[in-house]
Amino acid sequence: QVQLVESGGGLVQTGGSLRLSCAASGRRISSFAIGWFRQAPGKEREFVATINWSGDSTYYGDSVKGRFTISRDNAKNTVYLQMSSLKPEDAAVYYCAASTWSTYQYRDYRYTYWGQGTQVTVSS
Repeated sequence: QVQLVESGGGLVQTGGSLRLSCAASGRRISSFAIGWFRQAPGKEREFVATINWSGDSTYYGDSVKGRFTISRDNAKNTVYLQMSSLKPEDAAVYYCAASTWSTYQYRDYRYTYWGQGTQVTVSS
């Protein structure tokens, strides 16, 4: 079993930055692809970013491309999401998820383990 805990969410002004962390416990996630998803009230869950097992391959949703960066530190069993140039439409609960696939995955059904989420609020 893998437990995932997100942190780093909060309130930020438009144009600001936040770094989210996803800390894993229970087992090493160094062989797993990791993804970030988000869900705003009344909206469907949306893919944000994903990274392969080694960290050398990433993929982003169109709405965050060029503004967000996903990275991982396998020694720390942690994945990060650096968010810059934040917009009000980025406000959502952000979830990290772990897939037993080693290549990056952008479909949520490919993910087995999910965190509880962290709230990101962007003021205009």
